[in-house]
Amino acid sequence: EQIKNQLYGKKNRGDTVVSTLSTKLQSTAYYALGERRGAILVIEPSTGKIRAMVSKPDFNPNTMDAEWEWLINDENSSNLLNRVTNGAYPPGSTFKIVTALDYYREHGSMNGYTYVCQGSVTREDHTIHCYNDSVHGEEDMYTAFARSCNCSFADLGIDLGGASLQKTALSMLFNKKLPFQTYRKSTFDLGKSYGRPLLMQTAIGQGNTLVSPAHMALLTCAIANHGVIMEPSLIESIQSDSGETIKVMQPEEYKRILSEDEAAVLDEMMQGVVNNGTAAALSGRGYTAAGKTGSAEFDENGSSHSWFIGYSNVESPDLAVAIIVENGGTGSEAAVPIAASIFDAYYFS
Repeated sequence: EQIKNQLYGKKNRGDTVVSTLSTKLQSTAYYALGERRGAILVIEPSTGKIRAMVSKPDFNPNTMDAEWEWLINDENSSNLLNRVTNGAYPPGSTFKIVTALDYYREHGSMNGYTYVCQGSVTREDHTIHCYNDSVHGEEDMYTAFARSCNCSFADLGIDLGGASLQKTALSMLFNKKLPFQTYRKSTFDLGKSYGRPLLMQTAIGQGNTLVSPAHMALLTCAIANHGVIMEPSLIESIQSDSGETIKVMQPEEYKRILSEDEAAVLDEMMQGVVNNGTAAALSGRGYTAAGKTGSAEFDENGSSHSWFIGYSNVESPDLAVAIIVENGGTGSEAAVPIAASIFDAYYFS
C-alpha cells in the first residue's frame, strides 16, 4: 500500500494513537484549577491509565511558534514546566502517610498509640503548631491522622528517629526512579547531622523533603490497589489509518511497595479523613472516598500550597487523584473542592 501511494504521489497516513485521557475529566480538572498555578493527575489505580493531567500555567500549542521567544526568554515564565511530573513541592501533611506507615512497621499495629494535643509542642526551643493552634486533646493514631494533628506527628518523628523514617521513605520511592518518561526525583534528606527540630519538621512533611504530584499519585494508587503500583500509561490503543485496531495496551504491574495489610491500614486511616476529618466535604456525595489533605508551607510568612491526595469508591477504587494548588492555603480550602468536581464529573455527568 505504501509503495502504491508513493507511485501515485499520495501521502502515507500513519497509525492513530488513542489516548487514555478522558475528555470529560481533563476538561473538568482544567477548569476546576482555573487561573491558579498548580497540577492535577488522575489515574485508575487498578490499571495505571492516566485519565487527566493538568499543569498550569500552560501554553497554547497552536500559537507556540509565535510565542516561543517569550516562553523561553521570560525569566518569570514557567509555562513549559510540567508541574505534574517535574514539579518539586514540600508535601506538607500528605507525607503523614509515610510517618504513619513507619509507625505501623515499627509497632505492627496502630492500636495502643495515644497522644494529648495541646495545640503546640516544643523541643529544643523549636515549636510546632497545629493549624490555628487547634487543641485536639487526647487522640489515637486514627483521629490524629484524620485531624492532621501536627503535634502528634512531630512527636512521632522524634519517637521513630531519622534512620527509621528514612528507610520507610526510601521504600516509598523517595530518592528513587519513577515510572515516567521524564520526571524529577522526589527528595528525602535529613543531612549528615540533624537535630530534633528538623526531624519534627520532616515528620509533618516540611523540612528538606520535596515531592512531585506524580509521585504522590503513585503512592495513592498503591494504597488504593492493595499495595501495588501499576505502570502509568497515556496510550489506550493503536489503530491503523483504516480504523483497524493494531494493538491494545495491557496493564502492567510496576512495583509492590506495600503489603496488603499495610495498604488496608492506610486505607482505613484515609477513609477517616473524609468521614471525620479535614476532607469531610467529600462525604455524603453519593460515592465513597478516602484521602489526605495537606498544607505545605513554602515561605517565612507561613504561606502554603494546598494539597489533596485520595481516591473514590473505596471498596473498588475507580480514580486516584493528586492535586496541588500553589499558594492555595489549606488542603480543604482549594484542593478538596477540585477533587469533588472531578469525582462528581465521573459519577454524575
